[in-house]
Amino acid sequence: MALSPMDVTQFAAVDTARAARVLSEVRSARLSGGRAPVEPRPVIEQSWDRMLRSGVDPEHDFRSGLLSPEEVLRRREASPLRHVLPVLREGLLSVADLAHHIMVVADDEGRVLWREGSARVLRRADGLGFELGADWREEVVGTNGVGTPAVTRRPVQVFASEHFVRSQATWTCAGAPITDPRNGRLLGVVDVSGPLETMHPATLAWVDSVAKLAEARLRESHVRSLERLRAVAAPVLARLDGRALVADRDGWTAAVTGMPHLERVVVPRSPAAGPRWLPGFGACTVEPLGEGWLVRAAGEPAGPEGVRIVLDLGQPRRWSVRVLGGAEDWVRELSPRHAELLYLLAVHRAGRSAAGLAEDMFGDPARTVTVRAEMSRVRRYLGAYLEHRPYRFCEDVEIQVVLPPDPRDLLPHSTAPAVVERRGAVPVP
Repeated sequence: MALSPMDVTQFAAVDTARAARVLSEVRSARLSGGRAPVEPRPVIEQSWDRMLRSGVDPEHDFRSGLLSPEEVLRRREASPLRHVLPVLREGLLSVADLAHHIMVVADDEGRVLWREGSARVLRRADGLGFELGADWREEVVGTNGVGTPAVTRRPVQVFASEHFVRSQATWTCAGAPITDPRNGRLLGVVDVSGPLETMHPATLAWVDSVAKLAEARLRESHVRSLERLRAVAAPVLARLDGRALVADRDGWTAAVTGMPHLERVVVPRSPAAGPRWLPGFGACTVEPLGEGWLVRAAGEPAGPEGVRIVLDLGQPRRWSVRVLGGAEDWVRELSPRHAELLYLLAVHRAGRSAAGLAEDMFGDPARTVTVRAEMSRVRRYLGAYLEHRPYRFCEDVEIQVVLPPDPRDLLPHSTAPAVVERRGAVPVP
C-alpha cells in the first residue's frame, strides 16, 4: 500500500532510516521530474517550488558571510526576543540537551542570534554552516526549519531529504515563528534541530507551544508598559478639555478623555511633536509624554476624496498599506491576516459580505464572527476609507495593489482558498 505524506513523518519515529530513504527518493523524483513513491507534504512541496523558481542549488550548499560578533551583539540588544530567552531556554533547552538537539533563535531576517544545547550537536551544526550570525533564510539555504516557518508564518518540521539542499539531509529541525503581539510583525523563529536519528513527531508541537508561551510573555510585558504609561497619563488628561488620548510608541492607547476608548491609533514611525493628522482620529497635536505620545484633537478627520491607497504585497514576508493624498500620508505594516483581507477587498471592489469573505478566507461561509472581528480591527486604521454591508473600499478611493513578479509568490503564508486560487493563476508565457 502506498504511503501518504503523513505516514512518512509518523513512520520516521519508528524506522528513521527507511523514512529517510523514502524521502530521498521523493526529493530525487521531484527534482528530476520522475514519479515519486509518495507525494511530499504540501508545505514542503510549496517550499521546493519556491526554491526551484528562485534558483537555489539543490546539490551544493551556499553560505553567505557570517555577521561579525559585534553585529550579532547589536542585533541581540535590539531584538525583543532577548526578553523571552529565559522562556525559550526553560521550555526547550533541558529536553533538547538530553535528546541531542540544539535550540536556535534567529531574527526576522533569518540570522542566527542565539544557539545553545548539546556540545556534540553544536559541532555538527558548524559543519552545516548553522553558526552564530549565519543567514538561514529559505531563499539562501533552501527549505529548512528557520527560513520556511518565516515564510509560511506557521510551525514547520523539516526531516531528512525534505531539506531542499542535499547536504542538510542528515538533519532534522522543527521551527515556529514568534510574532510581536502588538502589531503581528515577525520577530524571528525558534528552532530545535539535531541529527536525523533524533527526530520525533511530537517535536513540532512542543516547539510551537513554547513559541506561543514566549508570545504570551511579550503580550504581558506590553500590558505592563501600558499600565505604567496610564499612570503617567491620568493626571495630564484630567486637566484637559476636549478629545485627547495617550498612546504608546506603537499607537496602543493607554488612556482617553472626552471620547470613547480607541484600542489603537496609527502613529507615524517617527512622529514629530506638533500638528499632525492621524487616520481615524483626524487633525491633532502630538507631543511626547513618558514612553508614548499625548494626542489632542484639533478638528475632524478628512474625507476619502482624492485618496490613493497602495497595498504592497510584493515582498515575501512583509506587507504594508500606504495612504496617499489625504490630510497626511502614512504607512502601516500589515499582519498576515489583514494582508489577506485587504487583498480580497481590493480584488472585489464591489464588496464582499461577511459570509463571502469567510468563504474566501476559510472555505466556510459560517465563520462570519471571525471575519467581523478582523474587519473591526482593520477599520480602526482604515475606517475612513471603508464601507460595510458589504465590506468594500469607498468608491472615491483609488486602490493600487503591488504584487510579486511571480503570482505563485503571492502571500506565501496564506492558506485562504481565494488566495491559493489566485496564487495558482500563473499567466501563460
